[in-house]
This record gives sequence, C-alpha cells and structure tokens, in this order.
Amino acid sequence: MSDTAATERPTTHGRMRLFTVLAGLYLAQAIPSYLFAAALPPIMREAGVSRTAIAYLSLWFLPLLLKFFWAPYVDRVRPFARAHRAGWVIVTQAGVIISILCLIPFGPTNVSAIICVGMLGALLISTQDIATDGYAAKHLAPEDRAIGNAIQGGSVAFGVVIGGTLGLVLYSSIGWTGMLLTIAAFCFIPLAAAFAMREKDPAPAGQAVDRPSLKAFFRRREVRDVLWVALIYRMSEGLVKAMEGSYLVDAGVPLTQIGYLSGIAATTAGLAGAAIAAVLLQRFGTGWTLGLLGFLRTICFALFAAHALGFITGIVPIFGAAGFQTLIRYMEIVALYSLFMASASKEQPGTDFTILACAQLIVYFAGSMISGKIADVLGYGALFGLATLLSFVAVVATIEILNRKRLEVRLDR
Repeated sequence: MSDTAATERPTTHGRMRLFTVLAGLYLAQAIPSYLFAAALPPIMREAGVSRTAIAYLSLWFLPLLLKFFWAPYVDRVRPFARAHRAGWVIVTQAGVIISILCLIPFGPTNVSAIICVGMLGALLISTQDIATDGYAAKHLAPEDRAIGNAIQGGSVAFGVVIGGTLGLVLYSSIGWTGMLLTIAAFCFIPLAAAFAMREKDPAPAGQAVDRPSLKAFFRRREVRDVLWVALIYRMSEGLVKAMEGSYLVDAGVPLTQIGYLSGIAATTAGLAGAAIAAVLLQRFGTGWTLGLLGFLRTICFALFAAHALGFITGIVPIFGAAGFQTLIRYMEIVALYSLFMASASKEQPGTDFTILACAQLIVYFAGSMISGKIADVLGYGALFGLATLLSFVAVVATIEILNRKRLEVRLDR
C-alpha cells in the first residue's frame, strides 16, 4: 500500500535486535499495567471494597483512551537531541517507577488515591506506548508485523506474570509495601531496552513538512474503514474482563488460585497464542482470523453466562472458559494490531496506530465502567449474557466490513 509505513528489510542480526528491543519495550508497559488491571481488583475486593467501586478503577485507563490527542506531539517532539522515541521511553518509565512507589502510603482500600496515582502512571505509560508503537510501525518490515505483534503478546504475558500473578502472591506473603517495592524493582529491568533502540530518523532541520496531526489521519478513507473495525470488535470484552476476578472471588476461589490462573493462562496465551495468531494471519489473512477468534470468544462468554445462571456447575468449566478466553484475547490483539500497524502512514506512525488502538480501548473500557453496576443490579448471569450477544453481533459486523471493503487485500501488500 503506497501510504503505509515503508521500511527497509533489515539483516538477520538487525531483525533479531529489533525483536529483542520490542520485547523489552512492551514488557516495560505491561508490568505496571497489569499490576493495576490484574492484581489490584481482587486485592481490593478481598479487603472489602465494593464491586461498583472496583469498576471505577477503570478510570485509571482514561489517559490510555485519550492519548491520541497528544500522539502527534510524541511523533514531532524529541526529549533529547539524539533520541526521539527512545527519549520518551526513558523519561516515562522513570516516572512510572516513581508512581508505583507513591502508592505505598495509601493501602488497598483507598480507592480515590489509587485512582489518582494510577492515572498519573497511566499518563506516562500511554505516552510511552505511543513512542513504542510508532517505533515498531516505522521499523518493522511488512512481513514482520505479525511476528512483532506476537512478540508484543509474549511480552504482555510476562508482564501479567510479574505485575499480576507475582503481585498477588507477594501481597499474600509480604503485604502491600513489599509487593509494590518488588514490582517497582522489576520495572527497572526493561528500561535497558530504551538504550538499545536504533533510530534512523534525523533531527528536524528547521521547517516542518507533513506535520503529524489528527486531521491527516481522518483524510484517509481506508484508515477510517479500519477505525470502524476498531470501534466494534471488542465492545463486549470489557463487560466480562472487568468482573472476571470479582466473579471468581464471589464464587469462593482463593486469591492465590486466581493469581496462578491468570499467570498460567497469560503465559500460555502470550507465548503460544501469539505465535499461533501470527501463523493464522500469514496463512489465512486478517478477516478469517478475526472471525474465528470472535466466534470462539462468544462461546467462552456463553459458558460464563451458563455458569452464573447455574446451568453448569463446578470450578473446572469456568476456569477453562477464563483460560481459553485469555488465549483468544491475546490472539485478537496480535490480529488487530497487525491490521492497525499496516494502516499506519510512514509520516505519523505513532499517531495513526494510537488513534486505532484508542478506539478499541474506548469501547472496551466503556463496558468495564458499567460492568460492576450491571452485576450489582441484574446479576452476573445478565451481565455475561449481554456480553455473549454483543460479541456475536460484533464479529458478524467485523467480517462484513472487512469483506465489503476488502481491507486485508490492500493492507497486507
């Protein structure tokens, strides 16, 4: 495609170096992200925080939803003269570590403080994400995009294990302060990836040509078609994921088992699932892959609904549904992000990718915000039943858009 990110094919050594750097950069984001997304909700629930209040923790993701507003500035501005996106990663990761340490005095029941400090951390993580995604879109060769996004999935899996599973285990054994100090220490490790980044784009010479902007994104018709896919495909997932931990707690599952479930599922999904998704994309294309994953996701949500309504019983079926849904979710991310990356222009890769990523996050977290209220008023059965219906509608609509517009034919060139 003429206006997608053009990259020169690197040497084998250069590809391996790029893949390693991307793994470290995405791990840097995943560790603190899943401290909040996977560890804190069940910890707060065990401490007596209500389900409605836990759902409000989704406010932490507000900067991640709005980051497209400042994405053009990340594409334009260099924090250091010789380091563009690497400079952004160094500055933001240092701030994230400080944010985690700032949580120590508040404890797990101070919802307002956790939300405020978490939003500051999310602002830094989201800015770092713009720089990392722009770097990936600019430097990955077209044939390596699926591999690059599979690496992202694997890095996120390790982030879940460190920030989520290890966070829960540490909290159970050494408490709130020890957990946060340990997770903050782990956040120093992937910071080394920023110093290994190699950027070819020269510093601006004085005048701005084709300045990155939101307006430039919306001028392109085919990227607007991809935007529709981003808006509808994951609209059901937030309803289930936000309440999954709380549902397991209310079903009598101990925190440690929940932690091990999320860790094992994430590790399997991030490593095996992301690799499988890359193979499916290369062999069958975007539309077929997203369709298959969407229908499998709908089946998992139906199992959650059946369990909540009492049609099936026992822990094993719901553990299986939760684990398999995690696998599917990581595979979806590989497929969607490969589509987004292919549609990003070479002039503003971070901005274009960020707008599409924000669109799918907005609908995801809209569901997360209302999930607790629906569960409190109507019960888990109604919540998971609604998610099942929305998931089915979304996957049918996505297949129709991709087939009608023949997007994957143009974007995969």
